[in-house]
Amino acid sequence: MQSDLRALSLECKKKFPPVKEVSFGRLREKARCRNEVRGAIVLCFRLHFTKDNITNNTAAATVRQVVTVVFERMVAEDERHRDVVEQPVLVQGNSNRRSVSTLKPCAKDAYMLFQDLCQLVNADAPYWLVGMTEMTRTFGLELLESVLNDFPQVFLQIFFKRVNVTECEIFLSLLVKFLDADKPQWLRAVAVESIHRLCVQPQLLSLEMLDKVEPPTIPEGYAMSVAFHCLLDLVRGITTMIEGELGEVETECQTTTTEAVSSPAQSSEQQELQSTSDQMDKAIVSRAVWEEMVNACWCGLLAALSLLLDASTDEAATENILKAELTMAALCGRLGLVTSRDAFITAICKGSLPPHYALTVLNTTTAATLSNKSYSIQGQSVMMISPSSESHQQVVAVGQPLAVQPQGTVMLTSKNIQCMRTLLNLAHCHGAVLGTSWQLVLATLQVLTTAVMTDLPVISNILSRLFESSQYLDDVSLHHLINALCSLSLEAMDMAYGNNKEPSLFAVAKLLETGLVNMHRIEILWRPLTGHLLEVCQHPNSRMREWGAEALTSLIKAGLTFNHDPPLSQNQRLQLLLLNPLKEMSSVNHPDIRLKQLECVLQILQSQGDSLGPGWPLVLGVMGAIRNDQGESLIRTAFQCLQLVVTDFLPTMPCTCLQIVVDVAGSFGLHNQELNISLTSIGLLWNISDYFFQRGETIEKELNNEEAAQQKQAEEKGVVLNRPFHPAPPFDCLWLCLYAKLGELCVDPRPAVRKSAGQTLFSTIGAHGTLLQHSTWHTVIWKVLFHLLDRVRESSTTADKEKIESGGGNILIHHSRDTAEKQWAETWVLTLAGVARIFNTRRYLLQPLGDFSRAWDVLLDHIQSAALSKNNEVSLAALKSFQEILQIVTPVRDSDKPETPPAVHVPVPVLLGSISGPGLNRPFVRTDSIGERLGRYSSSEPPIVTDELEDLNLWWAAWNTWYRVGSESTKPPITFDKLTFIPSQPFLTALIQIFPALYQHIKTGFNMDDLQKLGVILHSAVSVPISSDASPFILPSYTEAVLTSLQEAVLTALDVLQKAICIGPENMQIMYPAIFDQLLAFVEFSCKPPQYGQLETKHIANAKYNQAEWVALNYVPFAERSLEVVVDLYQKTACHKAVVNEKVLQNIIKTLRVPLSLKYSCPSESTWKLAVSSLLKVLSIGLPVARQHASSGKFDSMWPELANTFEDFLFTKSIPPDNLSIQEFQRNESIDVEVVQLISTEILPYANFIPKEFVGQIMTMLNKGSIHSQSSSFTEAEIDIRLREEFSKMCFETLLQFSFSNKVTTPQEGYISRMALSVLLKRSQDVLHRYIEDERLSGKCPLPRQQVTEIIFVLKAVSTLIDSLKKTQPENGEQFLFLVNL
Repeated sequence: MQSDLRALSLECKKKFPPVKEVSFGRLREKARCRNEVRGAIVLCFRLHFTKDNITNNTAAATVRQVVTVVFERMVAEDERHRDVVEQPVLVQGNSNRRSVSTLKPCAKDAYMLFQDLCQLVNADAPYWLVGMTEMTRTFGLELLESVLNDFPQVFLQIFFKRVNVTECEIFLSLLVKFLDADKPQWLRAVAVESIHRLCVQPQLLSLEMLDKVEPPTIPEGYAMSVAFHCLLDLVRGITTMIEGELGEVETECQTTTTEAVSSPAQSSEQQELQSTSDQMDKAIVSRAVWEEMVNACWCGLLAALSLLLDASTDEAATENILKAELTMAALCGRLGLVTSRDAFITAICKGSLPPHYALTVLNTTTAATLSNKSYSIQGQSVMMISPSSESHQQVVAVGQPLAVQPQGTVMLTSKNIQCMRTLLNLAHCHGAVLGTSWQLVLATLQVLTTAVMTDLPVISNILSRLFESSQYLDDVSLHHLINALCSLSLEAMDMAYGNNKEPSLFAVAKLLETGLVNMHRIEILWRPLTGHLLEVCQHPNSRMREWGAEALTSLIKAGLTFNHDPPLSQNQRLQLLLLNPLKEMSSVNHPDIRLKQLECVLQILQSQGDSLGPGWPLVLGVMGAIRNDQGESLIRTAFQCLQLVVTDFLPTMPCTCLQIVVDVAGSFGLHNQELNISLTSIGLLWNISDYFFQRGETIEKELNNEEAAQQKQAEEKGVVLNRPFHPAPPFDCLWLCLYAKLGELCVDPRPAVRKSAGQTLFSTIGAHGTLLQHSTWHTVIWKVLFHLLDRVRESSTTADKEKIESGGGNILIHHSRDTAEKQWAETWVLTLAGVARIFNTRRYLLQPLGDFSRAWDVLLDHIQSAALSKNNEVSLAALKSFQEILQIVTPVRDSDKPETPPAVHVPVPVLLGSISGPGLNRPFVRTDSIGERLGRYSSSEPPIVTDELEDLNLWWAAWNTWYRVGSESTKPPITFDKLTFIPSQPFLTALIQIFPALYQHIKTGFNMDDLQKLGVILHSAVSVPISSDASPFILPSYTEAVLTSLQEAVLTALDVLQKAICIGPENMQIMYPAIFDQLLAFVEFSCKPPQYGQLETKHIANAKYNQAEWVALNYVPFAERSLEVVVDLYQKTACHKAVVNEKVLQNIIKTLRVPLSLKYSCPSESTWKLAVSSLLKVLSIGLPVARQHASSGKFDSMWPELANTFEDFLFTKSIPPDNLSIQEFQRNESIDVEVVQLISTEILPYANFIPKEFVGQIMTMLNKGSIHSQSSSFTEAEIDIRLREEFSKMCFETLLQFSFSNKVTTPQEGYISRMALSVLLKRSQDVLHRYIEDERLSGKCPLPRQQVTEIIFVLKAVSTLIDSLKKTQPENGEQFLFLVNL
C-alpha cells in the first residue's frame, strides 16, 4: 500500500492535468478504505502545499472530500450498530490522545482526524497524521467548520457523551475567557453571540466575522442584551432538551413495563423483561447526563439571574428572569436535585419580600444554609446575591407583619408582587416536585395572611386555588406539603410562647384546606395532619389552640360525612382512623379544647349516630374521659351526649359497646360538679338495665358470638381470655358491670347519690335478676352485694360526726341528717335492707348455691354489726332486715320461674365427732323445704333437696345472731355519761318482735338453755329506760293502763312460746315453770321497777325534756298484764307435773304477797286489787291441786307463805290515803270479805288436808279480823263505816260457823271446831268485858253505836252457841263449861 501511495504521489506531481485528476480520484478511492485513509490524507495535505496551483486546488478539494468521507463512514458505522446497546465508558481527561479504545474503528479514525486538525491549527504536531509538516491555519479552520456544520449530531451524540467531555469544557472555557474585560469589545461580543447560538440552535452556530479584518463597532449594552438573552435561551434550551428526552424515557419505560406485565407467553415475557431492563439502564445513563448538565450550569445561572433580578427595573425583563428561575427550579425538582432546586426557590422567595423581612423569614427555614452561600464555577467563586436593601420601585401594598417578625409595617413593591405571583405559579403548577422546598414557599406565602391579602385580591385567589390544587399532587408530594405546613406551624407555635401578639394561623388554616380537598385519599395524610393539630390543641395560646381544635374537629366531621369508596360502614379501619384523633383530644387539659371536642361529638351523634358502628367505643371513650375537675360546662356537654346515646342509639350500636355505655354512665354519676347530673345518670343506668331486659335474647346471642370469636383468637395466640367477671357468661357479665357501677355510686360522698343508686341497684336486681344464670348469683352475692355492704359499713363507722350547717346554697338540713355519720346511716339502712330483701325473695336461687351457708353467716354478721351500731336508725333497720330474712319465702311468680331447674350440686356436710352448740343434739324437723320450692320449677324432673341439717343450721345461726345482738345491746354499760348509748325503745321492740318468727324455725330444738337466754334478753330489754326527749312520744300518761310496744312484744314472745309448749310434745312442758318465773319477774315490776345497771332514772313526772335525763317506764300496766297472763296460764297448766313439781303456785303466792302487803302503798291502786283477784283465782284452781298432792309434801312450804300473804293483806300496815272516799273504802272492804269467804269455803272445810299450823294461823287471823279497828284519820261521822264492820262480822261468822260443826267425821275436823269454838268464846269474852268496862266509865253518856251493835251480835252468837252446845254436850263439854263461866 505504501508503494501505491508513493506512485500516486509521483503521478500527482506531473503537470499533465488529466493524469492529476485520475491520480487524485484514485486517492479518494484509497481513502474509502480504512487501512489506507491516513496515508491518503497525509498525501493530499502534502500535495496541497506544492507550487502548482492546479495541484494545490485539486488537493484542497480532495482533502475536503476525504475528510467528509471519513465522517460519513463513521455515520454509516453507527447506522449498522444502532440496535446494539453499549455501555460507554467516560474518558477521564486525555491521558492517551493517540488511541481511544472505546470507539469503533471508523469513529476512531474520525476522532483522530479531528484531533490532528485541531493540533495543526494550533501549530502543534499531529498524533495520527504522521508526516504532516505544515498547514495553514485558515485551511484548517475551514476544514473544522465544514465538519462541524455537516456532522453536528456526531459531536453531540458521540464525542460529547463519550469522549470529548473535557474538550467541550475547554471549548466553552475559551469562550468564557473571551468575555473577560481585557479582551477587545468585538471579541467579547462575538463570544457572547456564540454562546447564545450554542444555547439556542447549536447546529447553526457560525462565526460570521471570519471574513472581517477589522473589528466592528459594538453598540453600548449590546453585549449585556445578548448575554441576558443567552441566559434565558440557555435555560430554555436545557429545559426543552431534558424535559423532552425525559418524557420520552418515561413513556418508553412505562410502555415497556406495561407490555411486560401483560404478556402471556413465557418466552415473550422474558424478552420483554430484558427489554425493560435495557430501557431502565438507558434511562439511568440519560439521567446521569442530565444531572451533570444541570449541576454544571445551575450555580452560574442562579448567580446571574439573581443579579439581574435585583437590578431589573423593567417588568417584562423581571418576568423573564422569574420565569427562568421558575423553569430551573421545576427542572431541578423533576431531576431530584434538591440543592439546586432549593437555591432557585430561595431566590424567588427572597425577591417576594422586602430585604430585611426576607432575611428574617427565610433564615428560620431550612434554606438558611443556602442564603449567602458561595459556589464554584470553573474554579471561580460565585456568590448568591441577596435582594438589595434599596428599593427603586414604588410600594404597591402595605400590611402588618407576622407575629413572629420584629419589624414594623411590611411594604411590598411591584417586583415583590411579581415574585409572589411567580412563587404561587411555581407551587401551583410544579407542586409535585417541590418536596422539602414547600417550607420555603409556605414561609414566604405566609406573608399574604396579613393585610396584603385584602389589598391584592388576585393573589389571594391564587393562594386559595393553590391549596385546592393539592388534590392533584401525588402522595409523596402531598406529604411534603403537609410536612412543610406542620413545620411552619411549629415555628409559629414556638414564637407564640409568651407572645401577646396575634399568632400566625396561616399554617393551621391551610392544613385544614389541604385536608378537606384531599378527603378522597385521607388515609395517607391523616396521621401526620391530625397529629400536628393535636399538638396545636395543647398550645398555651388560646387563639392558636382554638384554631387547632376547630381545624381538627372540622376534618373529623368532614371525613365522616364524605362519600368514601368503599363507604365507612364497610371500612372499619378507616372509620376508626378518622375517629381516633377525637379520642386523642381527651389528653388535652385545656377546657376550651375539650368543649370543642364534645361539641364535635354531639354533632357527630346528631348527624352520623346511626352509622358509627365500630366507632362507638372511641366516641363513648371521649364522653367517659371527662374528669371531675374539668368544670361544670364540660360535664354538662358530655352528659348531654350520653343522654342522646342512651335515648336514641342503644339499639344501633354493637352489643359489645353496651358495657362501655354502662361505664360512662357510671362515671358521670361519680362527678360531683352537678348533683342533678349524677342523679340523672343513675336514671340512665336504670333505663339501660330496662333495655337489657327488653332485648335480652338479642344481646345475649350477639355477645356469645363475639365471645366465641375472641376465645378462638385467644387460643390461637396461646393467651387466656381476660375480661371482667370471667368466667360468667357475657350477658351476665354485662349485668354484673351494671351492678358494680351502681355499687360504686352507692358509696359516693353525696347522700342523695347514694340513696338513688341504692334504690336503683336493688330495684334492678329485683326486677331483672331472673335473667342471670344460676351460677352468676354467686358473683352477685359476693362481689357486688357483700362487697358493697363492707364498704358501706366501713364508711359509716368512720364517718365524721361534725355538724353540717347547710346542704349548699339556702338548703337547710334536717337535724336527723346534719352530720356525715347520720347521712351514712341512711345509706347503711338502705343497703342492708336491699340485701336482706334479695336474700328473702331470691332464696330459692341462693340456697342451692354451694356456699349459701357461708353467705348466710356473712349476712348475719352484717346484720349483727349494724344492729349493734350506736346509731338508732341503723340498728333499728338492721332488725327490720333480720325480720325480713326470717319470713317465709313468698311463692315463686311465673315470671321468676326459670325454664329448667338449675343443676345445683350442694355438698353434704360431713360431721366429724360430736356436734355441740346451741340448737344441736336435737331432733331436726324440716320446716321450710327448699326441695318443695324448687319443685315448682318443673314437675318433669325431681326436685333437688338440700341437706336438712344445713338448712336447720341456718336458722340456728340466726338464733345465735339474735342472742348476741340482744345480749350486747341490752347489757347495761359500766359507766354512764352524756354520751352513753342506750338502745331505743323501737329498737328493743323490733328485737323482741323478731323472736316469734325465728322461733318458728327452731322450735323443735328449743330447750331450757335457750329459754334461759331468752328470759335474760326479755328482762334486760324491758328494763331499759328511755330518754326524756323521747318519753312524750313513747310513754302513755301515768294514769293510763296502756302497754308500750316493747312490753307488748315481750308478752307476745312469751305467748308464742307458751302456745308452742302447749301443743308441743310432752318434753317441752318442762319449760312451763321457767315461763312462770319470767312472768312473775315482770309482775314484780309493779312495785319494784327494774334497775338498768347503775343508771339513775327519774319518774316521768319529774323529767325535764330539754335535759339529757333518763326516764323510767311505767311498769304497772306491764306487770298487771303479766299477772293476767300468769293467772290464765296457771289455769291451763295447774295440774301439769312440772308446774306442781317446781312449786309454781307457791311462787305465784310469793310474788303476789308484795303488792298485797303494800296495798295502799302500791304505785297504782289497781295493782293490789288485781293481785288479790288473781290470788283468789289462782287459789281456786291451785288449792284443789294442793289438796290432791297433800301427801306428797310438794305444797308443804306453800301454806306458811299463803298464811303470811293473807295476814299481810288483810291486816296491812299501809294507811289508806286521806282522800279515799267512803264508797271506795266499802269496795275495798268487800275485797277483804272475799278473801275471808275464800278461807271459809276453800280452806277450812278441808282442814284434814291442811297442816295444823296453817289452820292455827288462819284462826288467829280470823280472830284478829273479828275485832273492830279504826283509823285515827277517820272523822266521827265515818268511824262507824271505817271500822270494817262487815269484815269483822265476816271473820266472826266464820269462826262461829266452824264452831257449830255437828258433822265431825275425822279427828282433824273436830280439831277445827274446837279451835274455832275456843277462839270464838275467847273473842266473846273480850267483847263483854270491854263493854262492861266502857259502860261503867261512860256514866250517863251512851256508848258508840258500833260497840252496842257488836255486843248485841256477840250476845246473839253466844245464845246460838249455847243451843248448839246443848245438843253436843258430851263432845264439847269443855267449851260448854267455858261458855257457862262466861
